[in-house]
Amino acid sequence: MAEYRHPAEYRLGFVGRYQSRANFRSHALPPKIGCQASFGSNASFPQSLAGWGAVITLAPLIAGCSGPFSTLDPAGPSATYAVWLWWGMAIFFTLVLAAVVGLWLYALRRPPQQWSERQQQKVGRWCLLGGGLALPLGSIAVILAFGIPLGHRMLPLPPPGGKAVQIEVTGHQWWWQVHYPGTDIELRNRVYIPAGTPVDIQLTSEDVVHSFWVPRLGGKMDLIPGHTNTLRLYADEPGEYRGQCVEFCGTGHAHMQFVVTALPPGDFARWLGETKTNE
Repeated sequence: MAEYRHPAEYRLGFVGRYQSRANFRSHALPPKIGCQASFGSNASFPQSLAGWGAVITLAPLIAGCSGPFSTLDPAGPSATYAVWLWWGMAIFFTLVLAAVVGLWLYALRRPPQQWSERQQQKVGRWCLLGGGLALPLGSIAVILAFGIPLGHRMLPLPPPGGKAVQIEVTGHQWWWQVHYPGTDIELRNRVYIPAGTPVDIQLTSEDVVHSFWVPRLGGKMDLIPGHTNTLRLYADEPGEYRGQCVEFCGTGHAHMQFVVTALPPGDFARWLGETKTNE
């Protein structure tokens, strides 16, 4: 039979093992392990995790600000208008997000209040009108006020200083056929244009829907079988600009790329004449 012990003996034995509060803490608490130990005793794991999350989120955004396919590195007026619109929307909606988060934090941290039913209805009505009507309608109005004029400037309107250069591009699975009207010049996956001159690209497709896009020179435009769309390109300076089909068109879609080479106007006229002669 087990020996009976009075509960006081258990307490005395417990006090005997842990003579002081500090000694008790050293025996009772487990050692710091894992993420808490790695970040140090004064660091907060959620704060460190938030910092790493911000770094991971911002790294691809910063890396995407330049490069041959970056829309944030424009080399022509149409692409510049698109960047203005992008930055404007990004800044505006960042402010909206900050305001919404601020109101949310205020609602979480404010001291509780006793409101009458009438006050509750009044606050609910203002939240509905402000957040449900005024905020979205105001946001749409601001976007349209800036977006419509900028979008109008991207249209292939008659240039004030003369005519735009005409080039015909036909999409195939999975390559681009480039033709210069009035000549026998036909290229494959390469477009030559004069720098500092408006160029209208006449786009159509031979098989399925494709999409023609040179990120640094302008917006994208779909190529539809049996229909011709016109895209205005303008290169501020000579150089090479990468392009890509951005409408899934089959198994070879990822490799349907092309290069736009902008030449000085004199060099372009010389290239056009020499190519005609060679043809």
